[in-house]
Amino acid sequence: MPILNKDMSVCISLSGRPSNIGTRFHNFLYDELGLNFVYKAFTTDDIEGAIRGVRALGIRGCSVSMPFKESVIPLVDEMEESAAAIASVNTIVNDGGRLSAANTDYEAVAELLKQHEVDPALPVLVRGSGGMAKAVVAAFRGAGFDDLTVVARNADAGRALAEAYGYRWIESDPAPGAALLVNVTPLGMSGPDADALAFSPAHVAASEVVFDVVAFPSETPLVRAGRTAGKRLITGAEVIALQAARQFARYTGVTPTADQVRRASEFSRG
Repeated sequence: MPILNKDMSVCISLSGRPSNIGTRFHNFLYDELGLNFVYKAFTTDDIEGAIRGVRALGIRGCSVSMPFKESVIPLVDEMEESAAAIASVNTIVNDGGRLSAANTDYEAVAELLKQHEVDPALPVLVRGSGGMAKAVVAAFRGAGFDDLTVVARNADAGRALAEAYGYRWIESDPAPGAALLVNVTPLGMSGPDADALAFSPAHVAASEVVFDVVAFPSETPLVRAGRTAGKRLITGAEVIALQAARQFARYTGVTPTADQVRRASEFSRG
């Protein structure tokens, strides 16, 4: 990586629970491609001030994670279709002080459903109703899944999310039977929820595919349970690598190869 200098472009992330995954991913590729960029992770209790800082300081790109994916919407100038369609942002690009927002989470989930050749006829159970859940549920609708249930304790958010895409909402788990389980909550994420299993062992046993969007750690309790039970897996590690690669391309104008993305993802977890 070039030594820090006044001409270096800066990209950041804003998250309630920052990790080094994005920092290592982006900086690995900057170094490999000889780009005069640097990436740094932040958290904040003042999201409006943080986004003003992005604009005022000329920060080129900003990755947005929970819990800021919706609260940044009124703070940007333009919403790309991927973000506007689901009212959720995970990527902000600064072009000369004009901030445009996108959602590469949506793009990544849609791509993974294709890559893993997941049958749209499978009944799906999605846990969660936040910004990332919007991206996931919208991607399932776009991929032609008709049988999907959102389970969320927040009745207003859960019902609104389900109804927006023509699905069902319930407050607590149904009986086991859903073929595809999707966790889009912090359950299993490093921190206070690290040991939580997002779905019961009975639900895992009855499923065919287990999809945990939690990216850190990559081996969550749900992923371990799915692996032990011999289920097909889609992991948060895959989601974060794909979405980060799309962010990288937006920030730098350079599209990394599949091999570069793979190696950057491996390095990000080293």
